[in-house]
Amino acid sequence: MPPDSTQTAPAPAPGALDPRRWRILAFIAIAQLMVVLDATIVNIALPSAQVDLGLSDGNRQWVITAYALAFGGLLLFGGRIADLWGRRNAFITGLVGFAIASALGGAASNAGLLFASRALQGVFAALLAPAALSLLTVLFTEARERAKAFGIFGAIAGAGGAVGLLLGGVLTEYLDWRWTFYVNIPFAAVAIAGAVALIKEPEGARNRSPLDLPGVVLATTGLVALVYGFSRAEEAGWGDGLTIGMFVAAAVLLVSFVAVEARVKHPLLPLRVVLDRNRGGAYAATGIAVIGMFGLFLFLTFYMQLIKEYSPVVTGLAFLPMVAGMITGSTQIATRLMLRVPPRLLMVPGYLVAAVGMLLLTQIGMDTSYPLLILPAMLLIGLGLGTAMMPAMQLATGGVQPADAGIASAMVNTSQQVGGAIGTALLNTIAASATTSFIAARTQLGMAEQAQGLLALEGQVHGFTRGIWWAFGILLLSAAIAGVLINGKGPAAHKAAAAGEEEGEPVPVLAH
Repeated sequence: MPPDSTQTAPAPAPGALDPRRWRILAFIAIAQLMVVLDATIVNIALPSAQVDLGLSDGNRQWVITAYALAFGGLLLFGGRIADLWGRRNAFITGLVGFAIASALGGAASNAGLLFASRALQGVFAALLAPAALSLLTVLFTEARERAKAFGIFGAIAGAGGAVGLLLGGVLTEYLDWRWTFYVNIPFAAVAIAGAVALIKEPEGARNRSPLDLPGVVLATTGLVALVYGFSRAEEAGWGDGLTIGMFVAAAVLLVSFVAVEARVKHPLLPLRVVLDRNRGGAYAATGIAVIGMFGLFLFLTFYMQLIKEYSPVVTGLAFLPMVAGMITGSTQIATRLMLRVPPRLLMVPGYLVAAVGMLLLTQIGMDTSYPLLILPAMLLIGLGLGTAMMPAMQLATGGVQPADAGIASAMVNTSQQVGGAIGTALLNTIAASATTSFIAARTQLGMAEQAQGLLALEGQVHGFTRGIWWAFGILLLSAAIAGVLINGKGPAAHKAAAAGEEEGEPVPVLAH
């Protein structure tokens, strides 16, 4: 546990700007990239790992599910620990633990050790991710600087999944699947060195209230049940008894959690954090958009490797235009306009532009041209999501008391993690069902083996396009939620509202 005494310089006084904040941002960005790309980097390496360790088809999904369960289930707890213990301590501990878990995963000699290492990665990611975002929240308080910092952070958060696909392909093809784990160690080492040397948490930023243990148990078990329910649905179907049981348990546990939080003196999640119209709208719009984004990664990865016959490396390179679009949308459009226009006027058009890109992808076929259709679609999706996600992150974390920064940041990550689980399960199930129906409707007795193979590929493409149509509708829903719920005027309003909260006034953040 890194003690506060390791800080070699006095922490900034409340309200003072830390002169090291921009250098700190660089190390926070490295840590965030490591966590985000880890959600996808292992996917491309999974077939090689399955062969090497002898994983069964039924068990291989636990490489993904173990990480998702631990990460998604413990995020709220991790955010509260960051508020209680200190974001610097939580950040460094999360980095150290993630590096150790990654080393164990890379050295795994059997399935059990690999699954355990992935779960351990999820545990420390749940501590690290909200600590990183909340550090930004308390370090960057001036509106213009905050917009730039969140633009960089939002670009990394949005593009990390695609970067993971590229890096996973390179490492798997030219080195070994184990390097998809080992690569985290240098990332973590650099971020740890920077954090130890530079981060001095502002005074008065901790929440030293007693830990809400009933809330921790209910939130953790409820989120684990929810994430596992969606993961199970992808494997066993929506009508499976255990799948239904998980959803029922999740509903009961999370409703009980809300009831407890409304009554306890020191809640794990103060309801004021999520009941604010703009903050709650940002959580909802972000989580729903992530459903479509994760589904897209899944479909395009399979489409380019199975139908276009791209190698893992070429597949990863094909995603780079989306990454470039996200970076441009976040750092060049949203950052420059955030102080001039209300967040809604960035979020709604951003989601609509991304939806147009998704609409283009519904036209993919067996011989679709990458430069003529897939490339412009990816650019539009990246540009739109980058423009929308940055102001959404600002709304989600702005205007909270410093003592609530960790839990507000954890809610951002929770909405993304749950959205990713839903997107992977829901859209993959829709695509698989559409593929099965397509093939069944066109199968004829006595077809040549070659024709049957072609039909199977055509069925896959039909399933992908059906799933992408759903992703298109999901992005339209995100735009609608942002248009209806978001009515704030921007960072300046956040600052005034936060000041009112600190003085004990019941000010609705950004509600104008």
